[in-house]
Amino acid sequence: MTLDKIPSGRPARVVALEGSTRVTLRLMEMGIVPGAPIRLIKSAPLGDPIQVCVRGYHLALRVADAQEIKVTLQGE
Repeated sequence: MTLDKIPSGRPARVVALEGSTRVTLRLMEMGIVPGAPIRLIKSAPLGDPIQVCVRGYHLALRVADAQEIKVTLQGE
């Protein structure tokens, strides 16, 4: 499952980041790495961007970037 598809407020864990763009590398530098806990806070009114909480801080991500982040829901 990708980050943009998880239910709002549901805790998840990063499994992998796909792609090798500069954006992907920057996301990894900001703490979005395999094993990191992550949670979708909310989406903008038109669905893009989304707000996530990772390692205690909030980020706004474009949906296209969130689609490159594979996650697993906690408790599954």
